[in-house]
Amino acid sequence: MTLRIDISGLPSERLRFAASPLAELTAMLHVLAEPGHHPQFAGWAGDVWAGLRPELAERLREAEFLWRSSQADFLIPARPRPTLAEELDDVDRIDDEAYVTAALVTTCGSNRVHFRRASPLTDTTARERALDVAQARGALQEAFAERLLADPAAVRARVRHTLEECAEAFFDGAWAGVAVQLATDLRLKNELLRRQGIGAALASVSGAVALAPDGESIIVDKVQDKATAARGAGVTFIPSVFGRPHLVAVHAPGWHPVVQYPVAEQSPAEPVSLETVTLRLEALAHPVRLRLLRTLVRGPHTTAELAHFWELSPPEVSRHLAVLRRAGLLTARRDGRYVRYTLNLADLSALGADLLAAVLR
Repeated sequence: MTLRIDISGLPSERLRFAASPLAELTAMLHVLAEPGHHPQFAGWAGDVWAGLRPELAERLREAEFLWRSSQADFLIPARPRPTLAEELDDVDRIDDEAYVTAALVTTCGSNRVHFRRASPLTDTTARERALDVAQARGALQEAFAERLLADPAAVRARVRHTLEECAEAFFDGAWAGVAVQLATDLRLKNELLRRQGIGAALASVSGAVALAPDGESIIVDKVQDKATAARGAGVTFIPSVFGRPHLVAVHAPGWHPVVQYPVAEQSPAEPVSLETVTLRLEALAHPVRLRLLRTLVRGPHTTAELAHFWELSPPEVSRHLAVLRRAGLLTARRDGRYVRYTLNLADLSALGADLLAAVLR
C-alpha cells in the first residue's frame, strides 16, 4: 500500500525541504493526545498537561479531531513560513469548505466513494459520516464537530486562539529546543539534493520514501493506495522532532503534496521472551490484521469503524482483534457504549530487536 506522488517534469528546485512551526506544533499536539505513540516524550507530555490552564486543556481535548487520528491537511503547510503567526494567517485564508472538510473527513481505509473528500458543509452523506466518527470519539469531539458545521467562522477563530495560547504555554520553549536539530537536518537534505539529486535526498528522509525507478514519481509507504500529483507547486518535505515515528502525508485533492518526516532518535527497546515474540509474529502473519494495525496506528478505533473502513463484517474484525490482543499488541478501553482499540506501538516497534535478542540468547 503506497502513496504515489507524480513529479514528472518537476524541476528539482520544486522539491523543497523546510521547517514549519505549525507542523511541529501539530506534532506536539499529537504527542499530547497520544503519548503512547511517543514514549520518548512521555515526561514532556506529562509536564505540559500538568502546567496547562484547565480551560486550555479542555479546548485541546475538544479539538483533538484535528491532530489525533490523522492531522488536518491545513496544519501541515505546503509553504512553511518562519513564524507560527504567519502560518496561521495562511490557514485563515482557506475557505470554510476546505477547512471543515480537512478537519472532519476521515482518510483511513479503502478507496471507497465516501473517502473522496466531499464537503460536510454541502454533502449530506459526508456530514452524517463526519458526525458518526465524531460521536465515536467522544462527547467533546461530537460537540466540536457540530459547532464547526453550524458556525465555521466562530470555531475557526476559537481554534486559532487555542493554538496561539499553546505557543505561549509550551510551544515556544519546545520550538527553541528543537530548532538546531531541524536546521541541521535541513542542511543535510538540501546539500544532498543539490549535490546528488532527488533520489539521494529522498533516501535520507526515510526507508518508507523512495524515488520510483523511472524517476517520475515519489513512492511513500502509507496505509492505503493513493495517488496525487505535484504539478507546478512541487512537493514539500518537513522535518519533525516530535513527530517520530509517524510519516505524515498530505495528498487530498486540492492540497499540495507535503510529507512530514521524523528526525529524532528512537529510544532503545528492551527484549521480551521468545514465546511472546513468536505469538506476535504469528498475529502479524495475517494480511487483514496488518491492515487493521496500519489503521489503528493512526489512533484508537472501534470495531464498527474498522469494519466500515475495510469493508469487513464486525464479527470478522472482532476475531482478528482478539488475536492481536492475545499477542499484547492492542489495548481495549471502554468509553460509554463504545470500546476503542489502541495499538501498543512501543511493543510493535520493538519486535525486530526483540526477535534478534531472543535468538541470540
